[in-house]
Amino acid sequence: MRTKPEPWILYSIAAAFFWGCWGVVAKLISDQVSPFTNHLLFSVGMLLTLPLVTKKVRTTESNRRGIIWGLVAGLLAVTGNVAVYQAFSTGGLAAIVIPVTNLYPLVTIVIALVVFKEKLNWINAIGILLAIPAVLMLSGESLLFDDPVGFFRSIGLNSWLLYSLIALFFWGVFSAAQKETTNSISAEWSYVSFIISSVSIALFFVVFGWAEFGMSTKTLVLGSLAGMLNGLGVLASFAAYSAEGKASKVTTIAGALQPVFTIVLAIVFLSESLSFIESLGIILAIIGALTLSYETKKTEQKTVISQV
Repeated sequence: MRTKPEPWILYSIAAAFFWGCWGVVAKLISDQVSPFTNHLLFSVGMLLTLPLVTKKVRTTESNRRGIIWGLVAGLLAVTGNVAVYQAFSTGGLAAIVIPVTNLYPLVTIVIALVVFKEKLNWINAIGILLAIPAVLMLSGESLLFDDPVGFFRSIGLNSWLLYSLIALFFWGVFSAAQKETTNSISAEWSYVSFIISSVSIALFFVVFGWAEFGMSTKTLVLGSLAGMLNGLGVLASFAAYSAEGKASKVTTIAGALQPVFTIVLAIVFLSESLSFIESLGIILAIIGALTLSYETKKTEQKTVISQV
């Protein structure tokens, strides 16, 4: 009988933890830098994590297909990041932009089921039905629950909504691209490819003068730390996919638990309070993650059949 959780589950939780920590640190400088400068700092922070994968990269092989998918994954992630900042800069309200963009796991789930032909049992399906509402509840913006009519009235054909949907789409495809990358190369090589893509885009921003260098030492340190944490989250998610984690499960678990860690850390270090909606969201997120990780019995049954 299996007593230890699958490695991909642990990596998914680790990704959620690092991204949750990133969320707390990123809050401290979110209003001090542009999205392009933020990405530059993000890339600098990721470079600091390279020693973690250098040894494994030297001893494992790569191939062109995997490297290309890793580069594409980086491009997709950066495009989504810039799009969500553009949504805010063109008049988008956080109360709408954040809940909408946080639904990106739905895009990954569709791709996983239709393109990757992944199979989910009915317990996993319940997990998704619990995790998605949890993501909305943990978005930190309660307009959808306080005034649902006002929420939907605020949505119209405008540029900020378009940017929000672009972010949702690209983040969802990014998660699917991570899975495709690890189908060809190791998690370490996937991460290195992602970093190459991210750094290349950062240099592009610098060449065109979009990224600014006039920042305080505190902003530089915190921005780099945020980038390092975000990078570790990306590495952990690559590891989850490499450990045979399904895209539909990994992205939903990480997406649902990330704000749980962010909220808990914000309460501890930033003295923020916990609302009823967020409390309910945490409960749903945890239950959703547990049900999404369920597949032990099916594996054990297959083992018994093979032995017979």
